[in-house]
Amino acid sequence: MTARAAGSAPDHRLQRLALGSILLGLVVLALKFAAWKLTGSVALYSDALESIINVVTAIAAYAAIRVSALPADAGHPYGHSKAEYFSAVVEGALILLAALAILREAYHGLLNPRPLDAPLAGLLVSGLASALNMAWGLMLIRRGRRARSPALEADGHHLMSDVYTSAGVMLGVAVVALSGWAWLDSALAGLVALHILWTGWTLMRDSLGGLMDAALPAADLDRLVALIEAEKGEDARVLGLRTRLAGRLSFIDFTLQVPAQLTVAEAHARCDRIEEALLRALGEASINIHLEPLPN
Repeated sequence: MTARAAGSAPDHRLQRLALGSILLGLVVLALKFAAWKLTGSVALYSDALESIINVVTAIAAYAAIRVSALPADAGHPYGHSKAEYFSAVVEGALILLAALAILREAYHGLLNPRPLDAPLAGLLVSGLASALNMAWGLMLIRRGRRARSPALEADGHHLMSDVYTSAGVMLGVAVVALSGWAWLDSALAGLVALHILWTGWTLMRDSLGGLMDAALPAADLDRLVALIEAEKGEDARVLGLRTRLAGRLSFIDFTLQVPAQLTVAEAHARCDRIEEALLRALGEASINIHLEPLPN
């Protein structure tokens, strides 16, 4: 027996959010390059470079969400939901590249420190860009977790890493402006880049787990076991429970052993109750239940 919940409306909402990320990324990119032009800060220039990656990854997330929403077909009978993991891996890799680019600029800045121009104006413009990124990034993480969208959640984490970068950069610019220590501009940018390296690696590690058919998280698995136990009946037994997660779609299969004297209709009704409970809990799932008689 199989069951699956379709969710076209949530897919459209996710696509609109991903498209919004592209538009926001372009606005933030323009603001950060303006901040760099105003100040000449190496750190603000590095921050602007990272924003280019934001736009690229937002486009990748949008494409992945569109592909993952496609229905199953003859060539992809289990659907296209794993496409989001590819996007998350790409985003993680691009975050790593952005961090390396920032480290490179920080190194050159340390070798050739220079005073800043119009630091206050640059800080105000960069602060506005960071505020936009923070609001949108937190919203993407919250919506991505709720909809179980790896691509959307990864995009939100990427934006938050940009917020941390910008916070370190703005702190460096403010200290340089007040103290005259030009070398500190690049030094703080380098420290924040190390944090971004860790964020990128975490995203890649989690996404690779999805591509390798990792099981549902332990907390979700315990909840599913409790639901199955509550609906299967005291005279039935569950064997061989297996789960895997592919984007927003959970795959669950197990064997349900029931008393041999049950009719087909009665056994089917038990499976229906289990499936309905699991679908209410998960939202979207592909469930396979293999029926067997209890051994004598």
